[in-house]
Amino acid sequence: MSSRLIVNSIRHTGASGDAVTLANDGTCTANITNNLSNRNKVINGSMICSQRGTTFSPTGTNQIYTLDRFQHVTTGGADGDCTVTQSTDAAVGFKNSYKITPDATNTPTGGGNVTIRHQIEGQDLQDLAYGTSSAKSLTISFYAKTASANSGDQYTLCLFYSRQDATQKTVTVAFTPTSTYQRFSFTFAGDTDATYGMRNDNGSGMTLVWVLAAGPNDITAAKPTWEVDGGYFRGVTGQSNFMDNTSNEFYLTGVQLEVDHTGSGKATDFEHRSFAQELALCQRYYFNIKGNNDDFAGCSGYAVWHDVQWFSVLYPVPMRSQPTYTGTSTAARFYSHNASNNFNLNQLVTNTNTADTSSFKSMRLFNNGTAGSSEDGLGGELQFQATGTMEFSSEL
Repeated sequence: MSSRLIVNSIRHTGASGDAVTLANDGTCTANITNNLSNRNKVINGSMICSQRGTTFSPTGTNQIYTLDRFQHVTTGGADGDCTVTQSTDAAVGFKNSYKITPDATNTPTGGGNVTIRHQIEGQDLQDLAYGTSSAKSLTISFYAKTASANSGDQYTLCLFYSRQDATQKTVTVAFTPTSTYQRFSFTFAGDTDATYGMRNDNGSGMTLVWVLAAGPNDITAAKPTWEVDGGYFRGVTGQSNFMDNTSNEFYLTGVQLEVDHTGSGKATDFEHRSFAQELALCQRYYFNIKGNNDDFAGCSGYAVWHDVQWFSVLYPVPMRSQPTYTGTSTAARFYSHNASNNFNLNQLVTNTNTADTSSFKSMRLFNNGTAGSSEDGLGGELQFQATGTMEFSSEL
């Protein structure tokens, strides 16, 4: 004999809302907080993609991308000589982490600071509804640890978002990692200030900042609610100086930013994506083509004139904007079926007149200057003459 439970909803005895609501047409609505896809606004939060390499050595005042989508940034008044690596020392359930350690000691002065940053496009944050009465809370979570030398030191998490009038609003909070991985989670109420909403385009909508060191002019009390602040990389009172000991280390992984749909103020399980998915998301902002001597770059071309050759580059995914090209110059050659027309190229540059400036799917490179000659209209390929890298960047 079959049995039947007839109810309108299902709710835990200690909950304030229903977990499942049933309609009279036989359908139901479930309040699911885990295993929701596409909820993490952060790209490469698990630190598994690092197209530029696995070790970086930023020096002085700098702003460089390291692991994909993450920047090491040092501003005036601080000396950010560090080593950044894609580490395999990661929290349980993760393969990699962002590891940073000082190469020299330094005490930031004035408004100088040493930070790790991650930027998110404004158009990807519109479900937050900032600037409206429906603005939603957001939750940011991450795993972090230190070396024993700086275990228990206090650092700062700072979030700021860009408004349509080009001003920024900021929240800041302190956190204290130890030499064992911990998951930190913070929830901030949505900003209902209707003066200016969040920018809604492919520019930087929100920046996540981990402040590791800050000068005295950049340290203030914590800001738990959104405030207009021109100094939006500030440390919180009690901020430690990560740069005071070359034995210090800071590890970061499992970074997730999500809308707090349930109002629980709790982070959901980290949303793991496959390596292929994560890499494709990263390549919207940066990709490269690497090769050794005689390797083909995968770029077809032809001789427009005997001393001018064009090469077509198809991006692996549509990019955020028309990228900047840097890289292979004399380390490439024009290769064709007719060996007598093969020659080393003088310099490859972007042909802005033939770039795809609407869908950002491709560009043409051409040989700027005569390094050899070929038959007009002859087809060929771009071949590496030596070990080299072609880089295409449309980073925020």
